Amino acid sequence: MIRIREIAMAPEHNPAQLGFEAARLLKVQNSKIRGVNIIRRSIDARKKPDVKVMYTIDVAVDGNENKILKFSGCKRAAIAPVSYYKPPKPMPAAEKRPVVIGFGPAGMFAALILAMAGQKPIVLERGENAQTRHEKVETFWAAGKLDESSNVQFGEGGAGTFSDGKLNTGVNNPRIGWILERFVEFGAGEDILFDAKPHVGTDVLLHVVQNLRKRIIDLGGEVLFNSQVTGFSSQNGRLTGLELADGRRIICDTAVLAIGHSARDTFEMLHEKGIEMEAKPFAMGVRIEHKQSLINISQYGCDNPTLPPADYKLVQHLDDGTVYTFCMCPGGYVVAASSETGGVVTNGMSYADRAGENANAALLVTIHPDDIPEKDVLGGVRWQRQIEQKAYEVGGCTYRAPAQKVGDFLAGKPSEGPGDVQPAYRPGVTWCDLHRVLPEKITRCLKLALPKLDGSLKGFAGPDAVLTAPETRSSSPVRILRDENKQSVTLQGLYPCGEGAGYAGGIMSAAIDGIQCAEAILASLEGFYEKKTEKRV
Repeated sequence: MIRIREIAMAPEHNPAQLGFEAARLLKVQNSKIRGVNIIRRSIDARKKPDVKVMYTIDVAVDGNENKILKFSGCKRAAIAPVSYYKPPKPMPAAEKRPVVIGFGPAGMFAALILAMAGQKPIVLERGENAQTRHEKVETFWAAGKLDESSNVQFGEGGAGTFSDGKLNTGVNNPRIGWILERFVEFGAGEDILFDAKPHVGTDVLLHVVQNLRKRIIDLGGEVLFNSQVTGFSSQNGRLTGLELADGRRIICDTAVLAIGHSARDTFEMLHEKGIEMEAKPFAMGVRIEHKQSLINISQYGCDNPTLPPADYKLVQHLDDGTVYTFCMCPGGYVVAASSETGGVVTNGMSYADRAGENANAALLVTIHPDDIPEKDVLGGVRWQRQIEQKAYEVGGCTYRAPAQKVGDFLAGKPSEGPGDVQPAYRPGVTWCDLHRVLPEKITRCLKLALPKLDGSLKGFAGPDAVLTAPETRSSSPVRILRDENKQSVTLQGLYPCGEGAGYAGGIMSAAIDGIQCAEAILASLEGFYEKKTEKRV
Protein backbone atom coordinates (compact mmCIF):
# COMPACT_ATOMS: atom_id res chain seq x y z
CA MET A 1 0.00 0.00 0.00
CA ILE A 2 1.04 3.58 -0.65
CA ARG A 3 0.12 6.18 1.98
CA ILE A 4 -0.77 9.70 0.80
CA ARG A 5 -1.11 12.53 3.31
CA GLU A 6 -2.77 15.97 3.26
CA ILE A 7 -5.40 15.43 0.60
CA ALA A 8 -7.70 18.46 0.81
CA MET A 9 -11.32 18.15 -0.28
CA ALA A 10 -14.23 20.60 -0.28
CA PRO A 11 -16.87 19.99 2.43
CA GLU A 12 -19.38 18.93 -0.26
CA HIS A 13 -17.07 16.25 -1.71
CA ASN A 14 -17.94 12.63 -2.38
CA PRO A 15 -15.43 10.22 -0.76
CA ALA A 16 -15.39 8.27 -4.04
CA GLN A 17 -13.34 11.15 -5.44
CA LEU A 18 -10.38 10.09 -3.29
CA GLY A 19 -9.42 7.34 -5.73
CA PHE A 20 -9.28 9.80 -8.63
CA GLU A 21 -7.22 12.23 -6.53
CA ALA A 22 -4.82 9.42 -5.61
CA ALA A 23 -4.39 8.53 -9.29
CA ARG A 24 -3.64 12.17 -10.12
CA LEU A 25 -1.05 12.53 -7.36
CA LEU A 26 0.65 9.22 -8.23
CA LYS A 27 0.46 9.93 -11.98
CA VAL A 28 -1.20 6.63 -12.84
CA GLN A 29 -4.39 5.80 -14.71
CA ASN A 30 -7.57 5.65 -12.65
CA SER A 31 -7.91 1.96 -13.54
CA LYS A 32 -4.63 1.25 -11.73
CA ILE A 33 -6.15 2.16 -8.35
CA ARG A 34 -7.42 -1.12 -6.87
CA GLY A 35 -8.58 0.21 -3.51
CA VAL A 36 -8.55 3.16 -1.13
CA ASN A 37 -8.54 2.86 2.66
CA ILE A 38 -9.14 6.03 4.68
CA ILE A 39 -6.60 6.25 7.52
CA ARG A 40 -7.47 9.67 8.93
CA ARG A 41 -10.06 12.38 8.32
CA SER A 42 -9.99 15.81 9.93
CA ILE A 43 -11.19 19.37 9.41
CA ASP A 44 -8.82 22.20 8.44
CA ALA A 45 -10.46 25.52 9.31
CA ARG A 46 -7.34 27.68 9.40
CA LYS A 47 -8.49 29.73 6.37
CA LYS A 48 -12.05 30.59 7.34
CA PRO A 49 -14.53 30.28 5.69
CA ASP A 50 -12.58 28.20 3.15
CA VAL A 51 -12.81 25.04 5.24
CA LYS A 52 -11.32 21.81 3.91
CA VAL A 53 -11.75 18.16 4.82
CA MET A 54 -8.28 16.62 5.08
CA TYR A 55 -7.51 12.97 4.39
CA THR A 56 -4.69 10.52 4.83
CA ILE A 57 -5.30 7.42 2.72
CA ASP A 58 -3.66 4.10 1.90
CA VAL A 59 -3.90 3.17 -1.77
CA ALA A 60 -3.51 -0.24 -3.43
CA VAL A 61 -2.02 0.27 -6.89
CA ASP A 62 -1.27 -2.12 -9.76
CA GLY A 63 2.46 -2.10 -10.41
CA ASN A 64 5.71 -1.71 -8.53
CA GLU A 65 5.02 0.70 -5.66
CA ASN A 66 8.58 1.96 -5.35
CA LYS A 67 8.78 2.74 -9.05
CA ILE A 68 5.38 4.48 -8.94
CA LEU A 69 6.52 6.64 -6.03
CA LYS A 70 9.77 7.57 -7.75
CA PHE A 71 8.02 8.45 -11.00
CA SER A 72 5.26 10.49 -9.32
CA GLY A 73 7.66 12.65 -7.31
CA CYS A 74 4.84 13.18 -4.78
CA LYS A 75 6.42 14.29 -1.50
CA ARG A 76 3.24 13.49 0.41
CA ALA A 77 3.35 9.81 -0.58
CA ALA A 78 5.37 6.92 0.84
CA ILE A 79 5.13 3.18 1.42
CA ALA A 80 2.49 2.68 4.12
CA PRO A 81 3.95 1.59 7.47
CA VAL A 82 2.79 -1.70 8.94
CA SER A 83 1.89 -1.48 12.61
CA TYR A 84 -0.71 -3.68 14.23
CA TYR A 85 -1.42 -4.89 17.75
CA LYS A 86 -1.81 -8.64 18.16
CA PRO A 87 -3.68 -9.66 21.33
CA PRO A 88 -2.22 -12.47 23.46
CA LYS A 89 -2.88 -16.00 22.24
CA PRO A 90 -4.91 -18.53 24.25
CA MET A 91 -2.94 -20.26 27.00
CA PRO A 92 -3.69 -22.81 29.75
CA ALA A 93 -6.28 -21.49 32.19
CA ALA A 94 -5.11 -20.44 35.64
CA GLU A 95 -6.07 -22.64 38.58
CA LYS A 96 -8.25 -19.80 39.91
CA ARG A 97 -10.24 -17.66 37.51
CA PRO A 98 -9.17 -13.99 37.39
CA VAL A 99 -11.73 -11.44 38.53
CA VAL A 100 -12.40 -8.02 37.00
CA ILE A 101 -14.01 -5.51 39.37
CA GLY A 102 -15.97 -2.94 37.37
CA PHE A 103 -17.29 -3.08 33.81
CA GLY A 104 -16.39 0.34 32.44
CA PRO A 105 -13.90 0.75 29.57
CA ALA A 106 -10.91 -0.50 31.59
CA GLY A 107 -12.77 -3.49 32.99
CA MET A 108 -14.42 -4.38 29.70
CA PHE A 109 -11.18 -4.55 27.74
CA ALA A 110 -9.28 -6.26 30.54
CA ALA A 111 -11.99 -8.92 30.64
CA LEU A 112 -12.06 -9.23 26.84
CA ILE A 113 -8.29 -9.84 26.63
CA LEU A 114 -8.39 -12.35 29.50
CA ALA A 115 -11.31 -14.16 27.87
CA MET A 116 -9.57 -14.24 24.47
CA ALA A 117 -6.58 -15.76 26.24
CA GLY A 118 -8.72 -18.59 27.60
CA GLN A 119 -8.83 -17.41 31.23
CA LYS A 120 -12.66 -17.28 31.66
CA PRO A 121 -12.73 -14.13 33.82
CA ILE A 122 -15.45 -13.33 36.34
CA VAL A 123 -16.63 -9.71 36.04
CA LEU A 124 -18.23 -8.06 39.07
CA GLU A 125 -20.24 -4.91 38.27
CA ARG A 126 -21.99 -3.06 41.08
CA GLY A 127 -24.59 -1.59 38.71
CA GLU A 128 -27.02 -3.16 36.28
CA ASN A 129 -26.98 -4.19 32.63
CA ALA A 130 -27.08 -1.43 30.03
CA GLN A 131 -30.77 -1.72 29.16
CA THR A 132 -32.02 -1.65 32.76
CA ARG A 133 -29.50 1.05 33.59
CA HIS A 134 -30.70 3.18 30.67
CA GLU A 135 -34.30 2.95 31.86
CA LYS A 136 -33.35 4.02 35.40
CA VAL A 137 -31.23 6.92 34.11
CA GLU A 138 -34.15 8.14 31.99
CA THR A 139 -36.40 7.96 35.05
CA PHE A 140 -33.87 10.00 37.02
CA TRP A 141 -33.60 12.64 34.30
CA ALA A 142 -37.37 12.90 33.99
CA ALA A 143 -38.43 12.72 37.62
CA GLY A 144 -35.33 13.11 39.81
CA LYS A 145 -35.59 9.55 41.17
CA LEU A 146 -32.00 8.38 41.76
CA ASP A 147 -30.88 4.76 42.05
CA GLU A 148 -27.51 4.81 43.86
CA SER A 149 -26.50 1.46 42.38
CA SER A 150 -27.47 2.04 38.75
CA ASN A 151 -27.00 5.52 37.32
CA VAL A 152 -24.80 7.58 34.98
CA GLN A 153 -21.71 6.56 36.97
CA PHE A 154 -22.42 2.89 37.76
CA GLY A 155 -23.50 0.03 35.52
CA GLU A 156 -22.53 -1.77 32.33
CA GLY A 157 -20.19 0.40 30.27
CA GLY A 158 -19.24 2.70 33.16
CA ALA A 159 -19.50 6.48 33.12
CA GLY A 160 -18.27 6.58 29.51
CA THR A 161 -21.54 5.10 28.25
CA PHE A 162 -23.32 8.35 29.10
CA SER A 163 -20.64 10.75 27.90
CA ASP A 164 -20.84 10.59 24.12
CA GLY A 165 -18.29 7.86 23.57
CA LYS A 166 -15.44 10.14 22.56
CA LEU A 167 -12.53 7.89 21.58
CA ASN A 168 -9.80 10.43 20.86
CA THR A 169 -6.80 10.42 23.16
CA GLY A 170 -3.44 12.10 23.50
CA VAL A 171 -1.86 8.71 24.14
CA ASN A 172 0.14 7.15 21.29
CA ASN A 173 -0.28 3.40 21.65
CA PRO A 174 -0.35 0.51 19.15
CA ARG A 175 -3.45 -0.91 20.88
CA ILE A 176 -5.62 2.04 19.76
CA GLY A 177 -6.40 0.70 16.30
CA TRP A 178 -7.32 -2.70 17.69
CA ILE A 179 -9.65 -1.13 20.27
CA LEU A 180 -11.38 0.95 17.60
CA GLU A 181 -11.87 -2.15 15.47
CA ARG A 182 -13.53 -3.90 18.41
CA PHE A 183 -15.92 -0.97 18.85
CA VAL A 184 -16.87 -1.29 15.17
CA GLU A 185 -17.19 -5.07 15.49
CA PHE A 186 -19.63 -4.60 18.36
CA GLY A 187 -21.80 -2.01 16.60
CA ALA A 188 -20.10 1.41 16.29
CA GLY A 189 -19.90 3.20 12.93
CA GLU A 190 -16.84 2.56 10.77
CA ASP A 191 -15.99 6.26 10.64
CA ILE A 192 -14.42 5.98 14.11
CA LEU A 193 -11.57 4.07 12.45
CA PHE A 194 -10.34 7.17 10.66
CA ASP A 195 -11.93 10.30 12.12
CA ALA A 196 -9.38 12.45 13.91
CA LYS A 197 -11.83 12.87 16.80
CA PRO A 198 -13.90 9.69 16.77
CA HIS A 199 -17.11 9.42 18.74
CA VAL A 200 -19.73 6.71 19.01
CA GLY A 201 -22.74 8.41 20.61
CA THR A 202 -24.54 7.42 23.79
CA ASP A 203 -27.44 5.83 21.90
CA VAL A 204 -25.08 3.52 19.98
CA LEU A 205 -22.80 2.79 22.96
CA LEU A 206 -25.72 1.23 24.83
CA HIS A 207 -25.73 -1.56 22.22
CA VAL A 208 -21.94 -1.75 21.80
CA VAL A 209 -21.29 -2.53 25.47
CA GLN A 210 -23.92 -5.28 25.48
CA ASN A 211 -22.39 -6.92 22.41
CA LEU A 212 -18.94 -6.76 24.00
CA ARG A 213 -20.33 -8.44 27.11
CA LYS A 214 -21.87 -11.22 24.99
CA ARG A 215 -18.49 -11.86 23.37
CA ILE A 216 -16.82 -12.24 26.79
CA ILE A 217 -19.51 -14.71 27.82
CA ASP A 218 -19.18 -16.65 24.54
CA LEU A 219 -15.47 -17.02 25.32
CA GLY A 220 -16.23 -18.55 28.71
CA GLY A 221 -16.30 -15.42 30.87
CA GLU A 222 -19.01 -14.52 33.34
CA VAL A 223 -20.52 -11.08 34.01
CA LEU A 224 -22.36 -10.60 37.31
CA PHE A 225 -24.40 -7.42 37.80
CA ASN A 226 -25.54 -5.99 41.15
CA SER A 227 -22.30 -7.37 42.57
CA GLN A 228 -20.46 -4.72 44.59
CA VAL A 229 -17.13 -5.61 46.18
CA THR A 230 -17.09 -4.41 49.78
CA GLY A 231 -14.01 -6.18 51.14
CA PHE A 232 -11.22 -8.64 50.49
CA SER A 233 -9.16 -11.26 52.24
CA SER A 234 -5.42 -11.78 51.99
CA GLN A 235 -2.60 -13.95 53.30
CA ASN A 236 1.06 -12.98 53.46
CA GLY A 237 0.44 -9.88 51.37
CA ARG A 238 -1.37 -11.82 48.64
CA LEU A 239 -5.02 -11.53 47.59
CA THR A 240 -7.06 -14.64 48.47
CA GLY A 241 -10.66 -13.59 48.02
CA LEU A 242 -13.31 -10.88 47.57
CA GLU A 243 -16.35 -10.10 49.71
CA LEU A 244 -19.56 -8.80 48.11
CA ALA A 245 -22.28 -6.58 49.55
CA ASP A 246 -24.84 -9.42 49.52
CA GLY A 247 -22.63 -11.74 51.55
CA ARG A 248 -21.15 -13.77 48.71
CA ARG A 249 -17.45 -14.55 48.73
CA ILE A 250 -15.33 -15.23 45.66
CA ILE A 251 -12.08 -17.14 46.02
CA CYS A 252 -9.40 -15.63 43.77
CA ASP A 253 -5.76 -14.66 43.75
CA THR A 254 -5.92 -12.18 40.86
CA ALA A 255 -8.27 -9.20 40.43
CA VAL A 256 -8.26 -6.18 38.13
CA LEU A 257 -9.52 -3.21 40.16
CA ALA A 258 -11.29 -1.11 37.49
CA ILE A 259 -13.74 0.65 39.76
CA GLY A 260 -14.13 4.07 38.10
CA HIS A 261 -13.62 7.53 39.59
CA SER A 262 -16.96 7.63 41.46
CA ALA A 263 -16.55 4.51 43.61
CA ARG A 264 -16.00 6.56 46.74
CA ASP A 265 -17.15 3.87 49.15
CA THR A 266 -14.62 1.49 47.58
CA PHE A 267 -11.86 4.08 47.98
CA GLU A 268 -12.79 4.33 51.67
CA MET A 269 -12.80 0.55 52.10
CA LEU A 270 -9.39 0.19 50.43
CA HIS A 271 -7.95 3.00 52.58
CA GLU A 272 -9.26 1.37 55.76
CA LYS A 273 -7.72 -1.94 54.67
CA GLY A 274 -4.32 -0.27 54.26
CA ILE A 275 -4.06 -0.31 50.47
CA GLU A 276 -1.51 2.40 49.69
CA MET A 277 -2.85 5.36 47.71
CA GLU A 278 -2.12 9.04 47.34
CA ALA A 279 -3.97 12.28 46.64
CA LYS A 280 -3.43 13.43 43.05
CA PRO A 281 -4.32 16.52 41.00
CA PHE A 282 -7.81 16.54 39.53
CA ALA A 283 -10.22 19.17 38.24
CA MET A 284 -13.61 20.67 39.05
CA GLY A 285 -15.77 23.38 37.55
CA VAL A 286 -18.93 23.76 35.51
CA ARG A 287 -20.56 22.84 32.21
CA ILE A 288 -20.65 25.73 29.74
CA GLU A 289 -23.38 25.72 27.08
CA HIS A 290 -23.74 27.68 23.82
CA LYS A 291 -25.82 27.39 20.70
CA GLN A 292 -24.09 25.01 18.32
CA SER A 293 -24.56 27.47 15.45
CA LEU A 294 -22.41 30.02 17.31
CA ILE A 295 -19.60 27.46 17.69
CA ASN A 296 -19.87 26.52 14.01
CA ILE A 297 -19.57 30.14 12.88
CA SER A 298 -16.70 30.86 15.26
CA GLN A 299 -14.73 27.76 14.28
CA TYR A 300 -15.57 27.51 10.55
CA GLY A 301 -16.41 31.10 9.68
CA CYS A 302 -19.78 29.78 8.48
CA ASP A 303 -22.61 27.45 9.49
CA ASN A 304 -22.24 24.93 6.66
CA PRO A 305 -24.61 21.95 7.10
CA THR A 306 -22.26 19.69 5.11
CA LEU A 307 -19.61 20.06 7.82
CA PRO A 308 -19.87 18.18 11.13
CA PRO A 309 -20.90 20.21 14.19
CA ALA A 310 -17.77 22.09 15.23
CA ASP A 311 -15.93 21.35 18.44
CA TYR A 312 -13.22 23.16 20.40
CA LYS A 313 -10.49 22.60 22.96
CA LEU A 314 -9.37 25.60 24.98
CA VAL A 315 -6.85 26.20 27.75
CA GLN A 316 -5.79 29.24 29.75
CA HIS A 317 -2.85 29.17 32.16
CA LEU A 318 -3.20 31.52 35.15
CA ASP A 319 -0.91 32.36 38.03
CA ASP A 320 -3.17 30.39 40.40
CA GLY A 321 -4.00 27.43 38.17
CA THR A 322 -5.11 26.28 34.75
CA VAL A 323 -8.60 26.55 33.25
CA TYR A 324 -9.43 24.28 30.34
CA THR A 325 -12.29 22.67 28.47
CA PHE A 326 -12.82 18.92 28.54
CA CYS A 327 -15.28 16.39 27.13
CA MET A 328 -16.68 18.84 24.58
CA CYS A 329 -20.03 17.63 23.20
CA PRO A 330 -21.10 19.17 19.85
CA GLY A 331 -24.86 19.09 19.39
CA GLY A 332 -25.09 17.58 22.86
CA TYR A 333 -26.79 17.80 26.22
CA VAL A 334 -25.81 18.62 29.79
CA VAL A 335 -26.97 15.68 31.89
CA ALA A 336 -27.54 14.84 35.54
CA ALA A 337 -24.77 12.46 36.63
CA SER A 338 -25.36 12.01 40.37
CA SER A 339 -24.54 8.75 42.09
CA GLU A 340 -25.18 9.73 45.72
CA THR A 341 -28.48 10.81 47.27
CA GLY A 342 -28.51 14.52 48.04
CA GLY A 343 -25.79 15.54 45.59
CA VAL A 344 -25.92 17.22 42.16
CA VAL A 345 -23.34 16.33 39.50
CA THR A 346 -23.29 17.43 35.86
CA ASN A 347 -21.78 15.81 32.79
CA GLY A 348 -22.16 16.13 29.02
CA MET A 349 -23.11 13.74 26.25
CA SER A 350 -24.16 13.61 22.60
CA TYR A 351 -26.09 11.11 20.57
CA ALA A 352 -24.54 9.67 17.42
CA ASP A 353 -26.10 12.32 15.14
CA ARG A 354 -24.98 15.23 17.37
CA ALA A 355 -28.14 17.02 16.35
CA GLY A 356 -28.89 18.91 19.56
CA GLU A 357 -29.37 22.67 19.40
CA ASN A 358 -26.63 23.37 21.93
CA ALA A 359 -22.95 22.58 22.36
CA ASN A 360 -21.48 22.04 25.81
CA ALA A 361 -18.17 21.28 27.47
CA ALA A 362 -16.74 20.94 30.93
CA LEU A 363 -14.98 24.17 31.93
CA LEU A 364 -12.57 23.02 34.60
CA VAL A 365 -10.01 24.39 37.04
CA THR A 366 -7.04 22.26 38.04
CA ILE A 367 -7.04 21.29 41.70
CA HIS A 368 -3.80 20.29 43.41
CA PRO A 369 -3.58 18.42 46.72
CA ASP A 370 -2.46 21.65 48.43
CA ASP A 371 -5.75 23.31 47.36
CA ILE A 372 -7.88 20.76 49.20
CA PRO A 373 -9.13 21.95 52.64
CA GLU A 374 -8.55 18.53 54.27
CA LYS A 375 -5.03 17.33 53.46
CA ASP A 376 -5.41 13.56 53.90
CA VAL A 377 -5.56 11.15 50.97
CA LEU A 378 -9.39 11.19 50.73
CA GLY A 379 -9.72 14.94 51.26
CA GLY A 380 -10.47 15.50 47.57
CA VAL A 381 -13.28 12.94 47.66
CA ARG A 382 -14.91 14.70 50.62
CA TRP A 383 -14.50 18.11 48.96
CA GLN A 384 -16.23 16.86 45.82
CA ARG A 385 -19.10 15.54 47.93
CA GLN A 386 -19.46 18.80 49.89
CA ILE A 387 -19.74 20.82 46.66
CA GLU A 388 -22.29 18.39 45.22
CA GLN A 389 -24.38 18.55 48.39
CA LYS A 390 -24.29 22.35 48.37
CA ALA A 391 -25.44 22.33 44.73
CA TYR A 392 -28.32 20.03 45.69
CA GLU A 393 -29.35 22.48 48.41
CA VAL A 394 -29.08 25.59 46.20
CA GLY A 395 -30.87 23.79 43.37
CA GLY A 396 -33.91 23.19 45.57
CA CYS A 397 -33.26 19.64 46.83
CA THR A 398 -34.84 18.08 43.71
CA TYR A 399 -31.69 17.36 41.63
CA ARG A 400 -32.25 20.55 39.66
CA ALA A 401 -28.82 21.99 38.93
CA PRO A 402 -27.69 25.52 39.88
CA ALA A 403 -27.17 27.63 36.74
CA GLN A 404 -26.08 31.17 35.84
CA LYS A 405 -25.57 33.10 32.63
CA VAL A 406 -21.95 33.99 31.89
CA GLY A 407 -22.73 37.71 31.75
CA ASP A 408 -24.28 37.62 35.22
CA PHE A 409 -21.46 35.46 36.58
CA LEU A 410 -18.85 37.96 35.41
CA ALA A 411 -20.93 40.86 36.76
CA GLY A 412 -21.38 39.18 40.13
CA LYS A 413 -25.18 39.11 40.14
CA PRO A 414 -27.63 36.19 40.30
CA SER A 415 -29.39 35.08 37.12
CA GLU A 416 -33.17 35.07 37.05
CA GLY A 417 -33.75 33.18 33.81
CA PRO A 418 -32.27 32.19 30.45
CA GLY A 419 -31.34 34.44 27.57
CA ASP A 420 -30.73 33.21 24.05
CA VAL A 421 -29.41 29.81 25.21
CA GLN A 422 -31.96 27.45 26.71
CA PRO A 423 -30.22 25.02 29.10
CA ALA A 424 -30.61 21.37 28.10
CA TYR A 425 -30.09 19.92 31.58
CA ARG A 426 -32.76 17.60 32.94
CA PRO A 427 -34.58 17.53 35.34
CA GLY A 428 -34.11 21.32 35.07
CA VAL A 429 -32.02 24.19 36.44
CA THR A 430 -32.40 26.68 39.28
CA TRP A 431 -31.12 30.14 38.34
CA CYS A 432 -28.84 31.55 41.00
CA ASP A 433 -25.37 32.93 41.77
CA LEU A 434 -22.83 30.12 41.39
CA HIS A 435 -20.61 31.76 43.99
CA ARG A 436 -23.01 30.15 46.49
CA VAL A 437 -22.03 26.70 45.18
CA LEU A 438 -18.43 26.70 44.01
CA PRO A 439 -15.24 27.26 46.04
CA GLU A 440 -13.60 30.66 45.76
CA LYS A 441 -10.59 29.31 43.85
CA ILE A 442 -12.83 27.94 41.10
CA THR A 443 -14.97 31.07 40.72
CA ARG A 444 -11.91 33.31 40.77
CA CYS A 445 -10.12 31.30 38.08
CA LEU A 446 -13.23 31.08 35.91
CA LYS A 447 -13.73 34.84 36.10
CA LEU A 448 -10.16 35.48 35.03
CA ALA A 449 -10.16 32.89 32.28
CA LEU A 450 -13.53 33.43 30.57
CA PRO A 451 -12.68 36.78 28.87
CA LYS A 452 -9.32 35.40 27.75
CA LEU A 453 -10.86 32.24 26.35
CA ASP A 454 -13.29 34.42 24.42
CA GLY A 455 -10.25 35.76 22.58
CA SER A 456 -9.56 32.23 21.33
CA LEU A 457 -13.17 31.37 20.53
CA LYS A 458 -15.37 34.35 19.72
CA GLY A 459 -18.59 34.25 21.71
CA PHE A 460 -17.32 31.78 24.29
CA ALA A 461 -17.89 34.32 27.09
CA GLY A 462 -21.09 35.65 25.53
CA PRO A 463 -23.51 36.99 28.14
CA ASP A 464 -26.22 34.40 27.40
CA ALA A 465 -23.95 31.34 27.55
CA VAL A 466 -25.03 29.11 30.43
CA LEU A 467 -22.89 27.78 33.27
CA THR A 468 -24.38 24.73 35.01
CA ALA A 469 -22.76 23.40 38.17
CA PRO A 470 -21.02 21.45 39.41
CA GLU A 471 -18.74 19.33 37.20
CA THR A 472 -16.87 17.36 39.87
CA ARG A 473 -16.30 13.93 38.35
CA SER A 474 -13.96 14.64 35.44
CA SER A 475 -11.15 12.60 37.03
CA SER A 476 -10.21 10.70 40.15
CA PRO A 477 -8.79 12.66 43.11
CA VAL A 478 -6.75 9.63 44.21
CA ARG A 479 -4.20 7.24 42.75
CA ILE A 480 -3.95 3.65 44.00
CA LEU A 481 -0.24 2.95 43.89
CA ARG A 482 1.02 0.05 41.77
CA ASP A 483 4.43 -1.37 40.88
CA GLU A 484 6.15 -1.92 37.52
CA ASN A 485 4.06 -5.10 37.06
CA LYS A 486 0.85 -3.07 37.57
CA GLN A 487 0.09 -4.75 40.90
CA SER A 488 -0.77 -2.87 44.07
CA VAL A 489 2.37 -2.05 46.04
CA THR A 490 0.47 -3.26 49.12
CA LEU A 491 -1.38 -6.35 47.91
CA GLN A 492 -0.01 -8.79 45.34
CA GLY A 493 -2.64 -10.03 42.89
CA LEU A 494 -4.60 -6.76 42.92
CA TYR A 495 -4.19 -4.73 39.72
CA PRO A 496 -5.41 -1.10 40.14
CA CYS A 497 -6.57 0.00 36.70
CA GLY A 498 -8.17 2.80 34.70
CA GLU A 499 -9.62 6.16 35.71
CA GLY A 500 -10.67 5.28 39.24
CA ALA A 501 -7.21 4.06 40.11
CA GLY A 502 -5.70 7.25 38.69
CA TYR A 503 -4.08 5.81 35.54
CA ALA A 504 -6.36 7.02 32.74
CA GLY A 505 -8.37 10.04 31.65
CA GLY A 506 -11.01 8.93 29.14
CA ILE A 507 -12.51 5.91 27.43
CA MET A 508 -9.54 5.12 25.19
CA SER A 509 -6.78 5.55 27.76
CA ALA A 510 -8.83 3.49 30.24
CA ALA A 511 -9.30 0.72 27.68
CA ILE A 512 -5.56 0.71 26.95
CA ASP A 513 -4.76 0.46 30.66
CA GLY A 514 -7.25 -2.39 31.01
CA ILE A 515 -5.52 -4.30 28.21
CA GLN A 516 -2.08 -3.69 29.71
CA CYS A 517 -3.22 -4.94 33.12
CA ALA A 518 -4.63 -8.07 31.49
CA GLU A 519 -1.34 -8.54 29.64
CA ALA A 520 0.54 -8.22 32.94
CA ILE A 521 -1.64 -10.96 34.45
CA LEU A 522 -1.03 -13.21 31.45
CA ALA A 523 2.71 -12.55 31.63
CA SER A 524 2.73 -13.66 35.27
CA LEU A 525 0.89 -16.84 34.29
CA GLU A 526 3.38 -17.55 31.52
CA GLY A 527 6.16 -17.29 34.07
CA PHE A 528 4.28 -19.66 36.38
CA TYR A 529 3.81 -22.28 33.68
CA GLU A 530 7.41 -21.95 32.52
CA LYS A 531 8.66 -22.63 36.06
CA LYS A 532 6.22 -25.53 36.39
CA THR A 533 7.54 -27.07 33.16
CA GLU A 534 11.14 -26.63 34.30
CA LYS A 535 10.42 -28.52 37.53
CA ARG A 536 8.88 -31.43 35.62
CA VAL A 537 11.93 -31.64 33.37
